[in-house]
Amino acid sequence: MKTIFVKEDQLDRKWFIVDAEGKTLGRVAAKVAYVLRGKHKAFYAPHQECGDYVIIVNADKFTVTGGKETKKKYYYHSRHPGGIRSFTLGTMLLRRPVYPMEQAIRGMLPHNRLGRKLFTNVKVYAGKDHPHAAQQPIPLEI
Repeated sequence: MKTIFVKEDQLDRKWFIVDAEGKTLGRVAAKVAYVLRGKHKAFYAPHQECGDYVIIVNADKFTVTGGKETKKKYYYHSRHPGGIRSFTLGTMLLRRPVYPMEQAIRGMLPHNRLGRKLFTNVKVYAGKDHPHAAQQPIPLEI
Protein backbone atom coordinates (compact mmCIF):
# COMPACT_ATOMS: atom_id res chain seq x y z
CA MET A 1 0.00 0.00 0.00
CA LYS A 2 1.32 3.41 -0.95
CA THR A 3 1.64 6.22 1.55
CA ILE A 4 -0.68 9.12 0.84
CA PHE A 5 0.89 12.58 0.65
CA VAL A 6 -1.61 15.41 0.33
CA LYS A 7 -0.33 18.48 -1.46
CA GLU A 8 -1.08 21.91 -0.07
CA ASP A 9 -3.14 22.93 -3.11
CA GLN A 10 -5.38 19.86 -2.66
CA LEU A 11 -6.31 20.93 0.87
CA ASP A 12 -9.60 22.75 1.13
CA ARG A 13 -9.48 24.05 4.68
CA LYS A 14 -12.83 25.11 6.09
CA TRP A 15 -13.76 26.93 9.28
CA PHE A 16 -16.34 25.35 11.57
CA ILE A 17 -18.07 26.84 14.59
CA VAL A 18 -19.35 24.85 17.58
CA ASP A 19 -21.67 26.17 20.26
CA ALA A 20 -20.79 24.17 23.39
CA GLU A 21 -23.67 25.49 25.50
CA GLY A 22 -25.52 22.56 27.07
CA LYS A 23 -23.32 19.95 25.32
CA THR A 24 -21.22 17.34 27.11
CA LEU A 25 -17.53 18.23 27.45
CA GLY A 26 -16.15 14.93 26.17
CA ARG A 27 -18.47 14.69 23.18
CA VAL A 28 -17.60 18.19 22.02
CA ALA A 29 -13.87 17.55 22.46
CA ALA A 30 -14.02 14.23 20.59
CA LYS A 31 -15.84 15.73 17.60
CA VAL A 32 -13.50 18.75 17.48
CA ALA A 33 -10.39 16.55 17.65
CA TYR A 34 -11.82 14.41 14.83
CA VAL A 35 -12.26 17.47 12.60
CA LEU A 36 -8.87 18.94 13.54
CA ARG A 37 -7.12 15.72 12.51
CA GLY A 38 -8.98 15.64 9.19
CA LYS A 39 -10.47 12.19 9.70
CA HIS A 40 -13.74 13.33 8.15
CA LYS A 41 -12.03 13.84 4.77
CA ALA A 42 -11.45 11.24 2.08
CA PHE A 43 -7.71 11.92 1.85
CA TYR A 44 -6.84 11.64 5.56
CA ALA A 45 -3.16 11.10 6.25
CA PRO A 46 -2.18 10.47 9.90
CA HIS A 47 1.27 12.03 9.47
CA GLN A 48 0.09 15.29 7.87
CA GLU A 49 -1.90 18.30 8.93
CA CYS A 50 -4.94 18.06 6.66
CA GLY A 51 -7.74 19.00 9.05
CA ASP A 52 -9.94 22.07 9.32
CA TYR A 53 -10.16 25.00 11.71
CA VAL A 54 -12.67 24.99 14.58
CA ILE A 55 -14.06 27.86 16.64
CA ILE A 56 -15.72 26.97 19.96
CA VAL A 57 -18.03 29.54 21.55
CA ASN A 58 -19.68 29.33 24.98
CA ALA A 59 -16.88 27.00 26.06
CA ASP A 60 -17.63 27.67 29.71
CA LYS A 61 -21.28 26.53 29.49
CA PHE A 62 -20.75 22.82 28.82
CA THR A 63 -22.23 20.07 30.97
CA VAL A 64 -20.62 17.13 32.74
CA THR A 65 -22.15 14.00 34.26
CA GLY A 66 -21.53 12.02 37.42
CA GLY A 67 -20.63 14.87 39.75
CA LYS A 68 -17.43 15.71 37.89
CA GLU A 69 -17.67 19.37 38.92
CA THR A 70 -16.42 18.40 42.37
CA LYS A 71 -14.61 15.10 41.64
CA LYS A 72 -12.59 15.86 38.49
CA LYS A 73 -9.20 17.39 39.27
CA TYR A 74 -6.64 19.27 37.23
CA TYR A 75 -3.04 19.08 38.43
CA TYR A 76 0.00 21.21 37.83
CA HIS A 77 3.42 21.32 39.44
CA SER A 78 5.51 24.42 40.20
CA ARG A 79 8.73 22.39 39.70
CA HIS A 80 9.72 22.96 43.30
CA PRO A 81 9.75 20.18 45.90
CA GLY A 82 6.21 19.65 47.16
CA GLY A 83 4.87 22.05 44.57
CA ILE A 84 1.93 19.98 43.27
CA ARG A 85 -1.30 21.94 42.98
CA SER A 86 -4.76 20.60 42.23
CA PHE A 87 -8.00 22.31 41.26
CA THR A 88 -11.46 20.87 40.80
CA LEU A 89 -13.41 21.41 37.60
CA GLY A 90 -15.73 23.89 39.33
CA THR A 91 -12.81 25.94 40.63
CA MET A 92 -11.07 25.88 37.26
CA LEU A 93 -14.21 27.17 35.55
CA LEU A 94 -14.11 30.19 37.86
CA ARG A 95 -10.37 30.82 37.39
CA ARG A 96 -9.93 30.05 33.67
CA PRO A 97 -13.25 29.27 31.94
CA VAL A 98 -11.83 27.86 28.68
CA TYR A 99 -9.11 25.69 30.25
CA PRO A 100 -11.17 22.48 30.71
CA MET A 101 -12.30 22.54 27.06
CA GLU A 102 -8.76 23.18 25.83
CA GLN A 103 -7.34 20.37 27.95
CA ALA A 104 -10.01 17.91 26.81
CA ILE A 105 -9.23 18.65 23.16
CA ARG A 106 -5.46 18.61 23.70
CA GLY A 107 -5.70 15.21 25.36
CA MET A 108 -7.45 13.75 22.31
CA LEU A 109 -4.81 14.94 19.84
CA PRO A 110 -1.46 13.20 19.21
CA HIS A 111 1.16 13.90 21.87
CA ASN A 112 3.92 15.02 19.50
CA ARG A 113 4.86 17.91 17.17
CA LEU A 114 1.86 17.31 14.94
CA GLY A 115 -0.54 17.45 17.88
CA ARG A 116 0.91 20.75 19.06
CA LYS A 117 0.50 22.19 15.56
CA LEU A 118 -3.06 20.86 15.24
CA PHE A 119 -4.00 22.49 18.54
CA THR A 120 -3.21 25.92 17.06
CA ASN A 121 -6.13 25.37 14.64
CA VAL A 122 -8.76 25.48 17.39
CA LYS A 123 -9.94 28.79 18.84
CA VAL A 124 -11.82 28.60 22.15
CA TYR A 125 -13.90 31.48 23.56
CA ALA A 126 -15.89 31.69 26.79
CA GLY A 127 -18.60 33.96 25.42
CA LYS A 128 -20.65 34.06 22.27
CA ASP A 129 -18.45 36.64 20.50
CA HIS A 130 -15.44 35.71 18.38
CA PRO A 131 -13.24 37.69 15.96
CA HIS A 132 -13.43 35.15 13.10
CA ALA A 133 -16.59 36.30 11.32
CA ALA A 134 -14.59 37.08 8.16
CA GLN A 135 -13.83 33.35 7.73
CA GLN A 136 -17.58 32.62 7.44
CA PRO A 137 -17.58 29.55 9.72
CA ILE A 138 -19.98 26.70 9.04
CA PRO A 139 -21.98 25.40 12.04
CA LEU A 140 -20.81 21.96 13.18
CA GLU A 141 -23.44 19.83 14.88
CA ILE A 142 -22.45 17.66 17.84
